[in-house]
Amino acid sequence: MDLLDPLLLARWQFGLTTLYHYLFVPLTLGMALVTAIFQTVWHRTGNVKWLHLTRQFGKIFLINFAMGVVTGIVQEFQFGMNWSAYSRFVGDVFGAPLAFEGLMAFFFEATFIGVWIFGWNRLPKKLHLASIWAVVFGSTLSAYFILAANAFMQNPVGYQMASDGGRAELTDIVAVLTNPVVLAAFPHTITSAWMFAAAIVIAVSAWHLRRGQHIETMRSSLKFGLWFMIISFIGVGISGDQLSLVMVDTQPMKMAAAEALWETECGADASFSIFSIGTPDASQEVWSLRVPYLLAFLSTHDINGCVEGFNALQSEYETLYGAGVDYMPIVWVTYWSFRWMMGLGGVAFLIAVVGLWLTRKNAKREVPQWAWRVAIWSAPLPLLGSLVGWVFTEMGRQPWIVFSLMLTEDGVSPNVPGWTVLISLVAFTLIYAALAVVEFGLIKKAAQTGPDPLPGPDDPDPNDVSVQDTPTTVY
Repeated sequence: MDLLDPLLLARWQFGLTTLYHYLFVPLTLGMALVTAIFQTVWHRTGNVKWLHLTRQFGKIFLINFAMGVVTGIVQEFQFGMNWSAYSRFVGDVFGAPLAFEGLMAFFFEATFIGVWIFGWNRLPKKLHLASIWAVVFGSTLSAYFILAANAFMQNPVGYQMASDGGRAELTDIVAVLTNPVVLAAFPHTITSAWMFAAAIVIAVSAWHLRRGQHIETMRSSLKFGLWFMIISFIGVGISGDQLSLVMVDTQPMKMAAAEALWETECGADASFSIFSIGTPDASQEVWSLRVPYLLAFLSTHDINGCVEGFNALQSEYETLYGAGVDYMPIVWVTYWSFRWMMGLGGVAFLIAVVGLWLTRKNAKREVPQWAWRVAIWSAPLPLLGSLVGWVFTEMGRQPWIVFSLMLTEDGVSPNVPGWTVLISLVAFTLIYAALAVVEFGLIKKAAQTGPDPLPGPDDPDPNDVSVQDTPTTVY
């Protein structure tokens, strides 16, 4: 292996940058919604504890948003620096949804974030509330456009090849924006982001409740977080099922890789392996724990359905796209990332269910200390599930950078030497590590500080103060 191979280093750099950027994306998407919901409840009820929660989690949202913007900009520059051949080939198509994201969604989102930040005490309450919902809409729309660009890489539509065959040209932007892959991936991505936001709400609430701080306020946020986690997980499951059907239809090799399936299987033989041990090259199975019919049902919604294996697909792809290329992705990566994705999300869901049981109104004893610790330390689970889910999505597409159109090895910049990519890779990794420490420190401080010192239900004598008595602090 050549350690200065530009292709290898460019893939590592883009992969690390993407995963690092995605540390911030789900929390931005989810926490914007959480903040909007809390502010709406405060607006409707007048109960100041919801104002406390709005300010508390709104601060976490803003810290995370600022960090996410920095990493996202760097990521887009890499298309022209390390992947210029790819950019020339599909820039006409791929660039369209990215332009929509930058010129419409991001600026819309950023504008109303500014309105929300500086609108306290200056705007009418309803207008200020509308600004945070505009942020939710903008961030969600931004995610849709980015997913539409990624969906083209998974399932190219809405294009035609140029007369010289050197690049793809956009012919139908509606087809690009309504790609079946994006229609399925969008709700799956959004609901998984909600799960992470719910996990943060649960962890912050549990941290304060464990110490007996802000009891009434944090009980409400804990209950909200637990229910929000359960609802979001249901959404992830339903959307994931639809995404798997689309994946089988557009990228059957990825589904075969998710199951390490070498031969085409049908019915009971198309079983889903919960855990499997195979040979180092993944060509033979040594032992596995399997559920009959489950893979067939997940792939086709028919227990007697058939799922294509590697061997049949490799022969088919050689006929369609040319011989001499191994069209299989790295099996162990796709196999285990698929299971870690589901497993981590499932554990977060179970913790929320147990949390609702332990904190129910007729509970006969106090919540044990171990339960609070589990709630706190389980916060990263949905995020880790999303990260390995993206590893599965992108690694399962290999060896294609654009499925059926361009191999990854053909997309790298031809005149960029490996040592320059290595320098920037090391530099970005060190900078990102430092930024991650800063991000975690700021969010941790905001979470542990608790609600701002506004009058509220946890004050020593709340009957003597009200939000209306302190307009300069709120509005």
